[in-house]
Amino acid sequence: MKAAVLRAPGGLDRIEICEREAPRPGPGEVLVRVRAVALNYHDYVVANGRVKIPDGRILMSDGAGEVVEAGEGASFRPGEAVVSVFYPAWLAGEPDDASRVIIPGETCDGYGAQLVAVPQAWVTRAPAGLSHAEAATLTCAGLTAWRAVVIEGKVKPGDCVLVQGTGGVSIFALQFAKAAGATVIATSSSTEKLARLKALGADQVINYRETPAWGEAARELTGGRGVDLVVEIGGAGTLPQSVAACRIGGRIVLIGVLAGLSGEAPTATIFLKQLTIKGIAVGSRADQLEMIRGIEATALRPVIDSTYPLEGLADAYRRQEAQRHFGKICVEL
Repeated sequence: MKAAVLRAPGGLDRIEICEREAPRPGPGEVLVRVRAVALNYHDYVVANGRVKIPDGRILMSDGAGEVVEAGEGASFRPGEAVVSVFYPAWLAGEPDDASRVIIPGETCDGYGAQLVAVPQAWVTRAPAGLSHAEAATLTCAGLTAWRAVVIEGKVKPGDCVLVQGTGGVSIFALQFAKAAGATVIATSSSTEKLARLKALGADQVINYRETPAWGEAARELTGGRGVDLVVEIGGAGTLPQSVAACRIGGRIVLIGVLAGLSGEAPTATIFLKQLTIKGIAVGSRADQLEMIRGIEATALRPVIDSTYPLEGLADAYRRQEAQRHFGKICVEL
C-alpha cells in the first residue's frame, strides 16, 4: 500500500510517498480503507519539522474512509463509512493529561496511508450524506469549531458571534453559529474572501487590514452592545481587538496562536467587562458524535477549498502555508 511518511529532520521536501506492508486488524480493531485526509495547522507544523517525530512516521491526523475488515469483538462492519478521532484516548468528559497522549500522525502513525488498522474507539461513524473528503474535515477543524460555538460558546438564537479569517475552523464556526440562529460578523483582509463569507451566511464583514481597530468596528455593528462570542484564532496579537468587540459578560474561545504565542493582554478591560476566556483544543469522541448528529440535523456541508492526490501532499501544504485557501484542503487517496 502507499503511505506518506516524513523523513528526519522534517520539512515539506522530506515528505516521501513509499510502499508499506498492509496491516491487519487485531481484536477490537478495524481495518479502514482511507479515502481522504484533510490538512490542519497541527499537521503542517508536524510536516515542516517544528514538531519532532520519528523518522518514517506516517503523516495526517484527519482521515475518512470505509471499514474493510473488523477484528474479533469490533462492532463496526465492513462497508461502514468512518472518520478518525483526533484525540482517540479522550472518550468523553473533561480532558486530562492521559487523554491527549495519543495523536495520530504525531505520537503514532496517522491516516496518510491507503490502509490503517486502529482500535475501533479511534474512529466514529461518518455523517450520512457527506463525501469522504467532507467527512475528513471534521476531525480537527470541525470539532474544534463545534466545541467553540456549541459546547463552550453556548450560542443560542439571537446571539452575535465574531469569527476571524477563512480557515477551516473559522468557516465551520460561521456555519455552526448560523445553524444555531446567531448573527455572524466575519473578518478577513481579502475583499474577495469577504464576499465569499457573505455568500456563506455572514451577516456583516470587516476588512481588518483596512480597519485595524476591527474590534471596535464589530461592537459598533451591534449597536454598541458588543458581540456575545468571539472565536479567537489569532492569539496574543488579536486578543485585544477581540476583547474590544465583546459585550459585558461576553465570551472568547481561544483556539489558535497564528498572531503570536504571547503578548500583552488588556486585563483591566477583561475584568471590567467580566469576560470569560476559555482555551480549547479539539474535543472528545463523545463531542464528535454529538457534532455528527448536529451536522445531519442541519444538512451542513463542509467547505472544501481544493483537493490533491497523495503524491501532491507537499504541494497541498504549500497552499496552506501561503494562506490562499478558503475552507479546508483535502487529499484523496
